[in-house]
Amino acid sequence: MSDDERPEAADLFIIGGGVNGCGIARDAAGRGLSVILAEAGDLAQGTSSASTKLFHGGLRYLEFFEFRLVRESLEERETLLVAMPHISWPMRFVLPLSAEMRFDGDTPTSRLLTRIMPWMKGRRPAWLIRLGLFLYDTLGGRKILPATRSLDLTKDEAGKPLKPAFRRAFEYSDCWVEDSRLVVLNARDAEARGARIMVGQRVVSAERRGGLWEVTTEGAAGRRVHHARALVNAGGPWAAGVIRNVTRINSSEKIRLVRGSHIVTRRLFEHDRCYFFQGADGRIIFAIPYEGEFTLLGTTDRDHDGEPSEARCTDAERDYLLAFASTYFEKPVTKEDVVWTYSGVRPLYDDGASSATQATRDYVLSLDAPGDAPPLLNIFGGKITTYRRLAESAMAKIAPFFPKAGPSWTARVALPGGDFPHDGFDALVDGLLRDHPFLALAHARRLARAYGTEATKILAGARSAADLGRDFGATLTEAELRWMMEKEYARTADDALWRRTKLGLRLSTEQKKAVGAFMAAAAPAYATAE
Repeated sequence: MSDDERPEAADLFIIGGGVNGCGIARDAAGRGLSVILAEAGDLAQGTSSASTKLFHGGLRYLEFFEFRLVRESLEERETLLVAMPHISWPMRFVLPLSAEMRFDGDTPTSRLLTRIMPWMKGRRPAWLIRLGLFLYDTLGGRKILPATRSLDLTKDEAGKPLKPAFRRAFEYSDCWVEDSRLVVLNARDAEARGARIMVGQRVVSAERRGGLWEVTTEGAAGRRVHHARALVNAGGPWAAGVIRNVTRINSSEKIRLVRGSHIVTRRLFEHDRCYFFQGADGRIIFAIPYEGEFTLLGTTDRDHDGEPSEARCTDAERDYLLAFASTYFEKPVTKEDVVWTYSGVRPLYDDGASSATQATRDYVLSLDAPGDAPPLLNIFGGKITTYRRLAESAMAKIAPFFPKAGPSWTARVALPGGDFPHDGFDALVDGLLRDHPFLALAHARRLARAYGTEATKILAGARSAADLGRDFGATLTEAELRWMMEKEYARTADDALWRRTKLGLRLSTEQKKAVGAFMAAAAPAYATAE
């Protein structure tokens, strides 16, 4: 095929609208590459909206000697915190100490400790936890987050909800993140830099043809053919299916699907700190204040068979989390306390680990570029904390094929709405209340947390609550829904109520139906031709 006959082609076609796909799209577009991203459903519809919502170093990963992953994750916490202070903020974690704490017996640390201190077999002593927290405080060059300290639970407020047996604890820092909003904001920033983001577009085939990738997508408007000089498979739990059924390329790499389930209960404690609970089985769970009125408990680690979209929190997983938490809380947590459950499938690189808990959380990037054929980059594994670094690593693999691509640029660069100081949230809320005195404090805080400085655009021109249009309940207004549809790719009530927000926890069935009906009626005004 001559140059005159070559179809117009993008530099990069990305399959998958999760955090890795959208992170790579943003990075690549900012380097001057032309980018198309296709997502079969909604952005963050899979694993990226089903996390524990933490930017964290992975304290438990130290037991597996994953020092590079932990250091990279710790470094990223503050890098990301500065870039998105509306959707990410510091949190303090209370780790109660108990003689009942145990290792997973197959971890490298457990085996080493058993070898040199056989009388400690299976135990996770306090001094070892403190050593791990010292590494946690120092490996990542911490500057913003407070350091670890010891707590007397008989005097500290954090001890009040716990059983009297827990008298001591360590308290350390990590960060919260609104995971699905993180994905949407990366997609928006990618689009602002020239990327084309397509939701509801399933990739049905991708073939190398004439020195390019020929990619066929299918959506509501039928099938379309796109061409690109490189292809990125960021399909997450579906990545193996993309290799097998879409590109039809032989690959020896395997994905291990691990289901992580969470439960949301009524609020179990009054303070704003989180708990890191260690179990007698060697596992850990978190108990985290959630959406003001609830507590998030999770997560499990179970190998998952079947379609990733079919992942559900089973009764056994729910009961496991309830029993685990009840070993710590003075008042038992029961299934009557549960208001919602969710489950996601982590696409871990299959490193042959004997259990789901031990499988590596590190990422693997596999480049397939035989001869002069256009390259394919397959993304395996990863965690939400390291998504930006994964995107940089992906670009390092792809950059040799695009010598005019710019350098790395994303570190500490604000996402949409994040252009204010990392400690400036309260000032942002005060500004919203000053300029829009009809807002309740809770409404202003929710808008600031979701949209940052862009909350002023949603509220622009409003002199009263009525100016925001219909009130659907729980402070959700027509103005906000229209913003989600016009700017954030939302198409259905689930997109708006469970991914762009978590207002599905607060709205009644009738209110949810009203949201869906409004969005369906308004959809033609926001439809884009594909």
